Amino acid sequence: MHSPMTRHLTLTAAFLALVLGLATPAMALFTEVTVADEAEMGREFHQQIVKSMPLVEDPMITGYVEDVVQRVVDAMPPQPYRVTSTVIRNGSMNAFAVPGGYVYVLTGLMLNLKTEDQLAAVICHEMGHVSQRHVAKRMEDMELASIGSYVGLIAGAFLGATGGENNRNLGQALMMTSQAGAATAFLVYTKANEVEADHVGLTYLVDAGYRPQALAETFQIMLDKRWGMTGNKSLPSYLSTHPAMSERMAYLRLRTKELPPKALAQRADNSRFLRVQAVIRGNLSDPTASLAHFNSMAPGDFTCLDYMSHGMVLARVNKQAEATHAFERALECGGNDPLVLREAGGFFFRSGQFDKAEPLLKKALVRDPTDALTLFYNARLLGEKKQFPQAIKTMRLVLKEVPRDAEVHYHLGRLLGESGDLFAAHLHLAYSALYGHDIGQAKFHGKRAEGLARTPDQKERMEELKEEMKLYADA
Repeated sequence: MHSPMTRHLTLTAAFLALVLGLATPAMALFTEVTVADEAEMGREFHQQIVKSMPLVEDPMITGYVEDVVQRVVDAMPPQPYRVTSTVIRNGSMNAFAVPGGYVYVLTGLMLNLKTEDQLAAVICHEMGHVSQRHVAKRMEDMELASIGSYVGLIAGAFLGATGGENNRNLGQALMMTSQAGAATAFLVYTKANEVEADHVGLTYLVDAGYRPQALAETFQIMLDKRWGMTGNKSLPSYLSTHPAMSERMAYLRLRTKELPPKALAQRADNSRFLRVQAVIRGNLSDPTASLAHFNSMAPGDFTCLDYMSHGMVLARVNKQAEATHAFERALECGGNDPLVLREAGGFFFRSGQFDKAEPLLKKALVRDPTDALTLFYNARLLGEKKQFPQAIKTMRLVLKEVPRDAEVHYHLGRLLGESGDLFAAHLHLAYSALYGHDIGQAKFHGKRAEGLARTPDQKERMEELKEEMKLYADA
């Protein structure tokens, strides 16, 4: 009989083989996978995601997704672990949840859905897989497996996600590897798993107060978008590992019709979803696809958010005059909206038009004093005026909201350097490079900071940096 420690090491070794794309000899997998095992595997997997994938740091987006996930979780039976959400910047229409309660939503999914109800529907389906422990049960069906087939099992359960263009190591970690080979067909979610996740997910959706029709609607959108998606070569579509979608939509519609009128009438307020979607389309999506979207719209259909989002895309492709016009149109109809003010002010700041940017960003700050990006631009404005103490104080407030944001660390480092605090400057530039996956530059600034460390506090902060660098060293 294997001890709990041996069991844990075996499962963790298998999981790390998944994450690192390692090939090892055949290994026995145990016939029981406990909740503790799931939690540990999920934690190990999440560490690799954080190290390797381009994560969205904007609290407006991450906070919104967290709220939707939490609303779903609150409608579920109590779970044995805390559910956490992460937003990945990738154009694939995809989402997945892994053992241990880790939920991942890709920006491509949010961009191509129409309502919060539909986003919640996908999350509910994925949480159905987690709550019913489908991955663990599939593992328990296999008394012996090679690491390759174990990789196939986990990869199939994680919706066949691949990270190829984003990160070579993560691509090895998540893709359906050749090692999985013939085992793949057996190892992906079974039809019974999918049907159960559909039915359990629909129950969660209704109990959370969302529109029950949204689950079938979302599957239909995925079918319609299947051949027309752009800018998402690094991850396959949701449908790639969720077969028989048409059949499942049919029975979901039948079940939905049987629900009471009160359930059929409920729906989410869509305002936050549309605001988040506008930011994703403007700043985080493939610009060619975003421009095609706006070019297909009739001029009379543009909202203030559309003008703003269009301006953001135009700025990204260096069409400054057209971007200026779009932002001016956005300000005409949405001049009191802190999001429009923030994005317009940010555009004028990046264009060097500080006199235009300052009143917009100050007004945005008054209307939403906690918005991290508004604080970020105001801190940079203060830096341009050489008001370094206030600029640094403001940028540190931003850092509390987004502690792993490479750009925030970079600009804080610059401000600290200009103010004369060279140790802290190099420290934050090291963190910036680290979170930007430039290990060489991180080591360079880390050595410079270490050479300047004199006080016990500075030496302690150096040790914290070294520990963080160890986590990223193999990413």
